[in-house]
Amino acid sequence: MFNKLTALNDKWTEESVQRQIMDKDNRYFGGIRDPYTGVAWPSHTGTALILAVWTGSLLGPSSGYYRSLELLARLEEGMDFMLRFQHEDGTISPGWTNYHSPPDTAFVVVGLANVLTLINRDEWEKLDALKEKVGLFLQRTVPAMLTGGVHTPNHRWVLTAALGSLYRIFGLQELKTRADEWLREGMDITPDGEWTERSNGIYNTVSDIMLYYAAQDLERPELLEPVRRNLRMMKYLVHPDGEVVTDYSGRQDFGSIHTLEDYYLTYKLMAEHDQDPEFAAMAELAGAGVTNPGSLPNNSMLGFLLYPQMHANSVTPGKLPVTYRKVINQTFNRQELLSAIEKTGHGGRIFHSKLHKEFGAPVARIRREKTSATVMTETSSFFSLRHGKVRLLGVQLASSFEPGLITMTSIEETEDSYKLEAVMEKGYYGPVPEEKLPPSADGPSSPWYLLPHQDRPFTHAQRSRVHASVTETDEGWKLRLVSGEPSDVLTQVVLLFGSEGSLEGELHSAPGLRETSFWTGGKLRYSAGEDWMELDHGVHDHIQAGIRGMAYPDGCLKVIINLITPLDYTLTIRLS
Repeated sequence: MFNKLTALNDKWTEESVQRQIMDKDNRYFGGIRDPYTGVAWPSHTGTALILAVWTGSLLGPSSGYYRSLELLARLEEGMDFMLRFQHEDGTISPGWTNYHSPPDTAFVVVGLANVLTLINRDEWEKLDALKEKVGLFLQRTVPAMLTGGVHTPNHRWVLTAALGSLYRIFGLQELKTRADEWLREGMDITPDGEWTERSNGIYNTVSDIMLYYAAQDLERPELLEPVRRNLRMMKYLVHPDGEVVTDYSGRQDFGSIHTLEDYYLTYKLMAEHDQDPEFAAMAELAGAGVTNPGSLPNNSMLGFLLYPQMHANSVTPGKLPVTYRKVINQTFNRQELLSAIEKTGHGGRIFHSKLHKEFGAPVARIRREKTSATVMTETSSFFSLRHGKVRLLGVQLASSFEPGLITMTSIEETEDSYKLEAVMEKGYYGPVPEEKLPPSADGPSSPWYLLPHQDRPFTHAQRSRVHASVTETDEGWKLRLVSGEPSDVLTQVVLLFGSEGSLEGELHSAPGLRETSFWTGGKLRYSAGEDWMELDHGVHDHIQAGIRGMAYPDGCLKVIINLITPLDYTLTIRLS
């Protein structure tokens, strides 16, 4: 694995050197151009990320760039760029958002602290200037790390790790005290190992590695316990081809392709730390999917150079499950916790973030060798299925009742199926009682936004229920949907297929929607390579294409089944 990473790191170095801005008249001189915007940013996904990659090549004895004077000069220019683009308050701005951002600065701090530790261990005298520049950048961040805040749940652990990294380097007690303030908020993880953001593709890996660093630098070994929980959970959240399940993520990895590669460093370190065969097996699986040196905090090349145990293979990998049924968060006391929201006093309002009330929602995972299925609640799709190369990315429901997406809120596992339910309620609102009216109501203009809408009496309440059952059969799967009152509700089942496959059946273009077809009857066949799934049966009870309030995702083939309540519809799926 070390040889593989060395080659990847050198390849990244060779490519990224071409993107360094060497025109001294350019204000971004020394920075590395971002391939997406063409601008150099001082962020953990921009110049700082590449500087860590270059450090791995410069100080890795097996690298083709080992102790290259040219690369060293480029690193120094890169650090000069970082220092110029560091604000007076010690923060950086990543460019796309979050200006003067403590959490984005913290990502950089953790990565550059590892770079500085590696430089300090090396005896090459030509590193002195680079060492001074990296040290100065880190020193300047201390005030921001001591006072800065966050947006998202995982940002707290990024700041905690950054505080720990700075404490390791500078030894200031106030850094440890500030880290303790964040840690007193407690860990936002379920007993089964799911973090708040349910982000298997990105933010799990962030929380895991940050808490590993924090446990090490703050001498808090108990911080490894939530890391263990998440790493154990992830063995159930990988498709047969190594792709991670992102079908229900609460962040930007939702529905996009990610592998376990950014988990590699944490799995390997924890396998050696705990002498755990399961972690060793997951490290092996993650390593097989590695295509780059890793994100800045998860840079595996730096990991190999920093941690001697990364070179050890003292744990024999165990066997990972390939056939299972598992409900994650089945016994989590989610409803009890949700009922306590009112007592918090924030009134459901949170700034520049969200409450993530879907935290801890149950998710069922079923694996049968090369077949992988997910049954989900509190997300835009309630079912997804992979079988070899064919991918049913999601099954969505929409209706004109709310109107828009229908989200399943509960799941019950039976012997051979999963039962889900969505309950929607809406009604109307009467006049504000006279004693509750504001003075503006008697003025020359009475703005709608000044009226106390919370005091309006609720009238003519209507409730819509949708029941779904998902059943595994000998040939594949069966999905049944039932909805009674109110009648005459326009309803859609939206099937999302991977764009790499092809569809055959009674399909007709849906007006106004890209890559979208009505399935009007009979069977539907979706195939990719030698693998296929056959679905039965298409229905076209109404002709409306887009349900108001419904967002139809791009980048996939969409097939719409149009239904109308009362309905009792069954979709069968037969697999090759």
